[in-house]
Amino acid sequence: MSRESIAHFLKKPFVLFTIILLLKGYLAWAVTFGDWLPWKVLITELPFIWLLFCLIEWFSSKRKLMNYTIVNLILTGVFFAVIMYFKYYGVIVTYHALAQVGQVTEVKSSVFSLMDPYYLLVFADIILLFVLLFKSRRVKSWRISIKQKTRKSIVSVVFMLCLVICLFNILPNRASMNEIKKAQQMGILNYEAYTILSLKKEPLVPLKDITQASIDKLKGITVPETPKYFGNAKGKNLIIVQLESFQNFLINLKIDGKEITPNINKLANENLYFSNFNQQVGQGNTSDAEFVVNTSFYIPPDGAATQKYVDKKLPSLPRLMEANGYNTLTLHTNNVHFWNRGELYSSLGFQHYYDQTFFGTDDMVFFGASDEVLYEKSTDKLQELDQEGKPFYAQIISMSAHHPFTIPANKYKMDLPERYQGTFVGDYIRAQNYADYAFGQLMDELKQKGLWDDSLIVVYGDHMGLPIYSLDHDDKKLMEEIYGHEYSYTDMLNIPLIITGSGISHEQIREEVGAQSDIMPTVANLLGISMKDHIHFGQDLLNQTYNLLPERYYLPTGSFLNDNAMFMSGSGYEDGTQYPLSGKSSIGQGTTKEEYDRALKLLQLSDSYVNQQPKK
Repeated sequence: MSRESIAHFLKKPFVLFTIILLLKGYLAWAVTFGDWLPWKVLITELPFIWLLFCLIEWFSSKRKLMNYTIVNLILTGVFFAVIMYFKYYGVIVTYHALAQVGQVTEVKSSVFSLMDPYYLLVFADIILLFVLLFKSRRVKSWRISIKQKTRKSIVSVVFMLCLVICLFNILPNRASMNEIKKAQQMGILNYEAYTILSLKKEPLVPLKDITQASIDKLKGITVPETPKYFGNAKGKNLIIVQLESFQNFLINLKIDGKEITPNINKLANENLYFSNFNQQVGQGNTSDAEFVVNTSFYIPPDGAATQKYVDKKLPSLPRLMEANGYNTLTLHTNNVHFWNRGELYSSLGFQHYYDQTFFGTDDMVFFGASDEVLYEKSTDKLQELDQEGKPFYAQIISMSAHHPFTIPANKYKMDLPERYQGTFVGDYIRAQNYADYAFGQLMDELKQKGLWDDSLIVVYGDHMGLPIYSLDHDDKKLMEEIYGHEYSYTDMLNIPLIITGSGISHEQIREEVGAQSDIMPTVANLLGISMKDHIHFGQDLLNQTYNLLPERYYLPTGSFLNDNAMFMSGSGYEDGTQYPLSGKSSIGQGTTKEEYDRALKLLQLSDSYVNQQPKK
């Protein structure tokens, strides 16, 4: 074949754009699946691409090149979104994430921090093509030369063949539980189309069949008639502090002999500290943590709770506390419209919320006033409430240690060792060191204002700060130094829970495995408030030793934790993987298929129960 004939062949839009999009597909596969698998990309992505190209060849003539360019732009956007979303969440993006577009501008610094410069190469051809389309005479003549239509019989054969291959990729893999495996088996573009076109919805379980007894049976627990510690903090204020991106490894961590979080260390070492505690958030991250903690329900199967559930009047901790004579409020320095929190707080039944309009914009760190301002103004407000003669429930949401953790230099409270300088892990540790400094001020303020001794205080992390898939080689090496082993999924999910207050047994490291849905029943027991008539999916950690904790989003559907191990689903249970819990070297007795089935049923019951709650 002559050079001229090769050049003529490559100039055909069908061929040229096939090569361009295959290269982009290879990049997306390398980032998300960790493998180029050139043959797999060819049999999954190529047929879908050619389906669209066949439609162009069928129906286009005058604007054929422009239509190819538009399809290229759309599919490039899909591949780029898949790459960036995976780097942050570790899952495959779907059309449900379009509801998050409004949040992206708020967290643009987080998005840019995840971007390796070479990712932007996926747009290089698009920029070049648009310039050439309008500026180059040669391209104008090329546009004229490709106007002739390809024989429809050939296009039809290619179209039907590609459609059959696409269906062959999609149909046998629909039952796979693991969304990443499903996307790899189907192909990224096939998977995206499948999620849009799939009409399958999990049937709702009737409300009459969702009882606390049925939930407890699925969880494998028996609630004692006379629970230990019931009412030990009766009548006390409840203060729940949610720490931004705070992972458990920070507790008692020293780097070159220096404590990173001395104030929180002291609190953990002198009070109830649950070291095997875990996150249960999803797409909504911090706002999902607020939802789970205040309802003891699980996050929705797709989307954030603030997008899916806020039209409901939700049974909640604020409503339970109000029914028992408490004032209720939540405090956050960001704008209440971010993550639709105004609607969330209405659904949860908080009597008052305080956001940026209350805290102002002085001493800004990321999206709002610093944690120092948050804690100072929050304790002033709590002191006002305390003088009304009623107990209060206040949830305080910290934010200064937010991804990407590049706090202002005037907030530095420590010098990083050289090996941590300029690293993602180093920025995270310095931000959490500052967050701990501010938290120390909160403890001092509560004590000075007479609130500390009269309150049950709960402190926990909202979600991970260091996703495995966001770390580069140097960051992973630092995490291995910190842990003494390779940083794992169970380490990533592990957050602390600390409970303190008069009447609470002190200086206890509790080994019970728990998660955010367990906070509500645990504090209700301590406050002497019964939850027998209040459906909940968590359990009182002070009266149970076994736990079954379904996980979603950051882990594939079907994943769960028990008191031995973490299970990550494959296509189902049989090809899943078990991991030791954080801090353990073995999986012990591991997990069972029966627990896997029960965990899925628990998720279905939670979804069914929330979706059938009355409109607010």
